[in-house]
Order: sequence, then C-alpha cells, then structure tokens
Amino acid sequence: MPTESTEVQVRPGVEGDLAALTDIYNHYVRETPITFDTTVFTPEERRPWLLSHPVDGPHLLKVAANADSNTDSQEILGYATSSPFRAKPAYATSVEVTIYLAPGAGGRGIGTLLYKALFEDLAGQDIHRAYAGIAQPNEASVRLHERFGFRYVGTYREVGRKFGRYWDVAWYEKEL
Repeated sequence: MPTESTEVQVRPGVEGDLAALTDIYNHYVRETPITFDTTVFTPEERRPWLLSHPVDGPHLLKVAANADSNTDSQEILGYATSSPFRAKPAYATSVEVTIYLAPGAGGRGIGTLLYKALFEDLAGQDIHRAYAGIAQPNEASVRLHERFGFRYVGTYREVGRKFGRYWDVAWYEKEL
C-alpha cells in the first residue's frame, strides 16, 4: 500500500504497465459500480485499450507511479485517460476522460496530479471539449471534476445495471 511520503511521478503509460493497470481496473470491475464492465480482464484482453492511447494523443494515457522505485518495477498508483467520446467523425474534437486509482491511493492528490498532466498534454491538441460520466453516488469524483472546471450537464437515470441494481450516471463537461 502506498505511503503518504511516497514521491509520485506522472508519465505516459507504457506496455510494461499493462498488468498493473489491468489489476487496478479489475478492482473496479469486481468491487464497484464505477465501471459498468462486469467481467474482469486479462492483460492480453486489455492490450488493445492500452495501444489505443499513443503518447502523441489526443487519446492519452497518463500513469501515476511511485517515483522512489526503479522504472522496471514502479508501483502504479493510478491512471487517467482521454478516449474517443463517440465513434462518429463529428465527435473527433471531443474526448471522454476518466481516472482510476489503485486501492489505498485515494485522498493523496494523485487524481489531481493525473488530471493536471492530462489536461496540460491535451492543451496542444485539437480538442474542444472533455466529458466525464460519473456513476452515482461518487462525491470524491464529482469534487475532483468540479475542481478542474467541469460543469454538470445532466444525469442518465438508472442507465446501468450492476450488482443487482440500477445506477445513475451524472455527466460533466469541460471546455478545452
């Protein structure tokens, strides 16, 4: 588990991160309604997702890692992505952003570091808007997005069913 004094480095995600990133995501698949995936993934199944986030964007993958360890075995504390908002060409200047933190890594400002790096890199891209869908309730995520200038635009009511119940998703947007 990460400690409070751990120095955090934010960098582009690389193929060597795939197993750790998959483990983090699978935690949310198994334990939370934050993602509406219901079946865990193998790293090989997640490889196309990782490869869809090249370093030169606009679909980026930023990783927060323990800077105190060597690059080959860094502890991954979380990640942020910008991904296509919708598949149709007219949506090309919009992205959907998300953050996933390793269990125990919340409340340390890692999400803030990740979004700061992600939005700095997106500033040089031809991107007009960022969107975030937040499964409700999730006050920590709402606060993070609002700190970064996201505005609430609406809620899809009972849009996803997981763990035997329906969940709402609140949508937020940010002008870039």
